[in-house]
Formats: sequence, structure tokens, C-alpha cells
Amino acid sequence: MSQSREEILKRLEDKYEGIGQKLDTHLSGLLHSTPITYWDYIQTDALLNLQTQRTNQPDEMVFIMYHQVNELLFKMILWEIDQVAENENLTTEFFAERLGRISRYFDVLSSSFTVMGDGMDVAQYMKFRDTLTPASGFQSAQYRMIEFASTELINLIDIRFRDTIDRNTPFKHAFDHLYWQAAGKDHATGKKTTLLQLFEERYMDDFILFMQRYNTLNLWTKFQQLPAENQANIELRNAMRHYDHTVNVKWVMAHYDAAGKYLNSGKEKAEATGGSDWQKYMHPRYQKRIFFPGLWSEDELNNWGIDNLESISILK
Repeated sequence: MSQSREEILKRLEDKYEGIGQKLDTHLSGLLHSTPITYWDYIQTDALLNLQTQRTNQPDEMVFIMYHQVNELLFKMILWEIDQVAENENLTTEFFAERLGRISRYFDVLSSSFTVMGDGMDVAQYMKFRDTLTPASGFQSAQYRMIEFASTELINLIDIRFRDTIDRNTPFKHAFDHLYWQAAGKDHATGKKTTLLQLFEERYMDDFILFMQRYNTLNLWTKFQQLPAENQANIELRNAMRHYDHTVNVKWVMAHYDAAGKYLNSGKEKAEATGGSDWQKYMHPRYQKRIFFPGLWSEDELNNWGIDNLESISILK
């Protein structure tokens, strides 16, 4: 049933009185306002002018816009994770619903690689890619934040160093041993590449603060703080497992296959634009990055990134 005009005015009056404002002043302001339009609300003009090519290759525009779409989806994912993290009365229903949203965003990301994989001319890509050096998708700060917000920090540490790091380890030391650090260092000298140096100069301080904030608010910790009967909820466990597999196997392999199409297209295998050993860095069987290790069987953990877990990802 629609509210009467008097009811609406009374509620508005109460609203503005609550913040020390006069309703009449705000109503007077409405006399001079203009109607909202789609293009103003979405900021279409600004959005469509954020693409700046570095070359004359037409398909570079596809490459730019595709990655900008990814970053918008990453922002949507972080928005949903934050709602779980800051919820002091978390229920299994709310948790599972938000995980479902997040997984759908990653499903879109995983399936979207055909836009770039099949939608760019290989010859054009091999021409414009050298102008991007040392930039790399490795440097997506939002994606790193998604990782920090999803699991306990120990699960993102290079597997070779996990036994030497615990909750008492300084965050800076843990940061220096994250799994992706290996992709940004010269394996012979241990020296950081320009790719990694620039990334850390821009974001390391922000990352340390973000790691500290999500140390007890990440999805895996929030799950483990639920009562035992809630943790046993099949719908929630399936949502957690689907998200974990989608991000750390399905999405990664879609990226891996798309990169392989271009980087293996010549007579000699090419490096990624940032100079990383992209095959070992990206493939999940090398990283063994798993957000929610306690929700997988020993066999599933051992075969992570090797066998297709899709068919066994649903618990009953």
C-alpha cells in the first residue's frame, strides 16, 4: 500500500530533524534541481573516455577495455566481501548469498577470457604488447586485495616458506614471502624485477594496512568463527568450495590458456610483459593456493589444479 503524502512528509521531517536540518530548506532546493539522467548517473562520458591507446593497433582497444571491465568486477567482489567482513551478526544465509554473488562475478570473469582469447588478432597483440612493458596484469592491486580478504595470510605464502611463518610474523616479512613474489624476482640473483619494484612502490603500504585489517575479517576466518552447526551447513560449505575452485582453478586456468594462445604463438616461447615465468606463476598445481583448505579432502588437496574438481565440488 502506497504511503500518503502526509506520511511521506512526516517521515522526511523526522529524517532531517535527526541530522539537525530543516525539511523546508531541502524541499526548496528540489525546485531548482534537474532530473537525473542515465548518462549522468552512470557517468557514461567519463567512463568511455578512460581508454588511451599506446599504439595504432585497433585490437589494443579490446585489450584495454577488457582489463577495465575486470577491474570493475573486482570492485564488485570486494564490495560483497566487505559486507561479510563487517557483519557482526553473520548468518549462514547471508554468508552463502554473498558468496553466491561473488562466485557469479568470477564465473563471468572466467568465461570472459574468450573475449580476449578469441577476440584479438595475434599479430596485432605481438606488436602492441612490447609497448606495455613492464606493466602486467600481475599488478592488479584489487585482485591482490581479493586474495587478502578471502583467506588467512598463511595460505597465500609461498609454499616453501609456510613452515617459517605464523601469526606472530611481522606483516612486512609475510608480504616479502607471498606466493606471487617469486614471479617478480630473478631466480638466479633474487633481485626484484622492475615489475615488482614499481608495484611495491605504489601499493605496498596500502597492502600492509589491508592485510592487517583482514587478518581476522577474511572469509575463511569469518567462517571458522561461526558456530559448529553453522559451519556444517551444506549450502554454505558448497558455496565456499565453489568460490575457492572458481577463483583458484577455473579462473586461473582460463587466464593461463588465454595467455598461452598468444605467448606461445611464435617460434620461441615469449615472456609475460612483466618478465615473469608466467607458466609456473599462473598454473595452480605449482602455486597450491587454496583459500579454504579445511573444506577439501586430502585427495582433492593433493590433486589441486591437476584433476578437474568440478564434478566433485558438491557436497551432499
